[in-house]
Amino acid sequence: MARPVVAIVGRPNVGKSTLFNKLIGQRVAIVNDTPGVTRDRIFGECEWRGKKISLVDTGGIEPYSEDIILKQMRRQAQLAIEAADVIILVTDLTGGVVATDHDVAMMLQKSGRPVVLCVNKCDRVGEPDPAFYEFYNLGLGDPIRVSSVHGHGTGDLLDAVFEYLPEDDENDEDEDVISVAIIGRPNAGKSSLVNKITGEERCIVSNIAGTTRDSIDTFIENKYGHFRLTDTAGLRRSSRVDDTIEKYSIIRAKMAIERSDVCVIMIDAAVGFTEQDSKIAGLAHESGKACIIAVNKWDAVEKTDKTMNEYRKKLEVDFSFMSYAPMVFISAKTGQRLDRLFELIVTVVDSAAMRISTGMLNDLLADAVARVQPPTDKGRRLKILYMTQSGVKPPTFVCFVNSAELFHFSYQRYLENRIRETFGMQGTPIRFIIRERGDKK
Repeated sequence: MARPVVAIVGRPNVGKSTLFNKLIGQRVAIVNDTPGVTRDRIFGECEWRGKKISLVDTGGIEPYSEDIILKQMRRQAQLAIEAADVIILVTDLTGGVVATDHDVAMMLQKSGRPVVLCVNKCDRVGEPDPAFYEFYNLGLGDPIRVSSVHGHGTGDLLDAVFEYLPEDDENDEDEDVISVAIIGRPNAGKSSLVNKITGEERCIVSNIAGTTRDSIDTFIENKYGHFRLTDTAGLRRSSRVDDTIEKYSIIRAKMAIERSDVCVIMIDAAVGFTEQDSKIAGLAHESGKACIIAVNKWDAVEKTDKTMNEYRKKLEVDFSFMSYAPMVFISAKTGQRLDRLFELIVTVVDSAAMRISTGMLNDLLADAVARVQPPTDKGRRLKILYMTQSGVKPPTFVCFVNSAELFHFSYQRYLENRIRETFGMQGTPIRFIIRERGDKK
């Protein structure tokens, strides 16, 4: 059975993201005193009374603002409300009841969803502040006193939420989910890709660089399997990042890479390869993640029958340090080749998790050495005694040799290519650990 969904809504700067982080037990949503930091819907998991629920953090609702970003934030919050089983309306004790609180409360009452009223920033214990009783005027029943910073009252809040959740059997265990981080420079089309795949306005899309701030998780299921897509903030050169919130966003994007199974590196076909694309791809490569290079906005490129091959050859040179990564030319706008993208995602994840028996590896090693003799230095030849696989994601191989100095990078690359040719390891980096005979490490 699907998990119940609980949406956290309210006007800007009342502490929604702080409460969200406290309830899920992780610092997922960016928290800052600046209003409007959270823009998209952010999903997380909370467990209470032995039951798991999905929490959704939303951007602050400004009911009548005509600002482009604020209007889309309002739309994102509305989508969360429509999908929720229960809504938590967060208000701020220190600011009291304001007109925006009344407007948001009225909007929630019209939605027909059950609403739990949370009065945040009640940091003092003991008798309630007299201002607390003003919140009864919102007409949403008994408010719950909460301090999202200290955690006071969060148990009472979740108890109130659970009063509205249906009784059901235990939640089904999560099936195998492939975690996909979508990374790239600003305006490469990362959010548009997520929206096209999900068929809804999952992420705010704008040609304003820096629109996406948090790393946004979206769970989908299709004929290729179960996936968690993470839309990340566009990564700019460090010298151009002077905004504190954007620095947090970059940290979140790097965290998304670390917890992913595969990274989809988005390239803007209209702009072409840049130095920053190389640095972004390097982050995924150094983290040992399976990678796919997705050239987006291919529909906007004037083409002949040779354009794709010429573009591919140029990118092969630009991405020579990760020649293992397959390329796919897509359009997030039209949906062109998205099926091919998912086929590649499944392929590279399988490659990254592949295990090869020691016997098969050493048969391959014997054949490789017979074809190309190991290097020599001053009359001394490299001897590879045997090889075994020590790990996956990425596949890691331990080579026991007579001299680590003789095992040149060029010969490692030769062995890597033979492993790829024989076992079809596409899209994943391969690591070698060199051990000398008698090395006790």
